[in-house]
Amino acid sequence: MIAQLKGTIAVKDGMEVVIDCGGVGYLVSVPLSTTERVPGIGENVTLFTILNVREDAMQLFGFITESERNMFKLLTSIQGIGGRIALGILSSSTIPQLVKSISASDLISLQRLPGIGKKTAERMVVELKDRILKLGGTENSGATLGNTITQDAVSALQALGYSRLAAEKAVTNVLSAEPDQSHSSDVLIRKALKFATQ
Repeated sequence: MIAQLKGTIAVKDGMEVVIDCGGVGYLVSVPLSTTERVPGIGENVTLFTILNVREDAMQLFGFITESERNMFKLLTSIQGIGGRIALGILSSSTIPQLVKSISASDLISLQRLPGIGKKTAERMVVELKDRILKLGGTENSGATLGNTITQDAVSALQALGYSRLAAEKAVTNVLSAEPDQSHSSDVLIRKALKFATQ
């Protein structure tokens, strides 16, 4: 099982990257959320991976965060959702949005995801509702775990000297206080600092 790759970017093309690990190039399929955060060609990167072995092929899927990889595992445990569809879902929705839609049994939102029909949306709710809450806790803690902006905010607070627990708590407090707001990284950091210093 290849669980992680650490190397340099040799190729970056849409939803595929090639990671050069000691002279061996690994072709990795990634969601757009990962593509956006992967550095340029020749730069170092670490991806969390899942190796999918079938009778006719082997495919390596990669993610910039463990939260994305965990969500991918949950999605592909559903009948009718393969690796490609799961990548499409992660490319078109954030983890907090998925957690919110599944926990709220929002079939309409789920059916807007690529490759998801009514029956698959219903299976997602039935099979993932309890499991996804264990993964993310709540809609807002799921945002803290999985969203690029919230992760950046947590990292920034840690760089300022706060513990990871305190940083995550501060960011979660902002998201809980303003659940309907969309925040940029800078705005979220400023607001989280107010909670972190209280």
